[in-house]
Amino acid sequence: MAFGWIDEQARARRRAGLVRTLRPRPAESTLLDLASNDYLGLAHHREVTEGAAAAARAWGGGATGSRLVTGTTELHTELERELADFCGFEAALVFSSGYAANLAAVTALAPHGSLIVSDAGNHASLIDGCRLARGTTQVVEHADPEGVRKALGTHDGPAVVVSDTVFSVDGDAAPLAGLAAACREHGAGLVVDDAHGLGVLGAGGRGAAHAGGLAGDGDVVVTVTLSKSLGSQGGAVLGPARVIEHLVNAARTFIFDTGLAPAAVGGALAALRLLRREPERAARARAVAAELHARLTAGGHRAVRPDAAVVSVRAPSPEAAVQWAADCRAAGLAVGCFRPPSVPDGISRLRLTARADLSAAQIERAVRVIGETRP
Repeated sequence: MAFGWIDEQARARRRAGLVRTLRPRPAESTLLDLASNDYLGLAHHREVTEGAAAAARAWGGGATGSRLVTGTTELHTELERELADFCGFEAALVFSSGYAANLAAVTALAPHGSLIVSDAGNHASLIDGCRLARGTTQVVEHADPEGVRKALGTHDGPAVVVSDTVFSVDGDAAPLAGLAAACREHGAGLVVDDAHGLGVLGAGGRGAAHAGGLAGDGDVVVTVTLSKSLGSQGGAVLGPARVIEHLVNAARTFIFDTGLAPAAVGGALAALRLLRREPERAARARAVAAELHARLTAGGHRAVRPDAAVVSVRAPSPEAAVQWAADCRAAGLAVGCFRPPSVPDGISRLRLTARADLSAAQIERAVRVIGETRP
């Protein structure tokens, strides 16, 4: 029977407690949201939603084609210019998603004969980029610059090191200075995914590379998403102008994908301009994360100290994590639930998002619910 193997895989998922289901959310909800990636609380901000609506009215509901045909509007180039300037890079290129941006950066910058050195804790989009690239990939231990250095030492040709800046599972930051030093010893490029750093780290939320003094360097490329701190949709690659020009000509997820919808571009641009005016939002998101961590660990939970806005709380098993998240939801709190295969170390977790717009009372409520529903 066609696709008969699917049934056995479904049974195996059920036995392991790893079944995933869609849960459509209403436009308005009474749930306290610590599950989304809306770090700065901008997804429903009036300026951001009006920016999206105004762009749709002016440019239409869709981009109408690929970026190289009809999918580039004046608004796209405006966002690229302002995003590059904000983050401290020479140029930027907007994609339909952060996933597409990562695939583009890795595949286009790792041609045949090159070496890709990838952190074991990298996001799935970076991993898929490594799989699709024509270069050879070597995976090294998590957050290990010395391991990166040794891997680079085994290769004489072009090389690139790829890493998250803030890892999405535990919220820990990559050792960017050590990675950059290892790259420069061997003439390798550094590609980092700053999806969880933009809007949270660096002066006024300018990102992890800016915070680490790497922004604008000729050997550093940064990918970002517009769907987290900027409350919109899409992704971008930031870097030297010659790298961006290369992506325009070589990145398949740019050349063959429909451009980002104007509404998403307008929303992201409005959010970026708002962040420029209100840079304190970045520090507030970090402060909320630190408060959540302190309160949870004081209550006996095993929570990883956050380097940005992700707070990870360990659960005893995949089944317990699923039940814990469900009990939190029943008590009015939405939290993320990370289980294998999404977590490389096999440890299941609740994943909390610290938002800049959370009040002291909401933080108190979240900590109380997590404690009361603890398995």
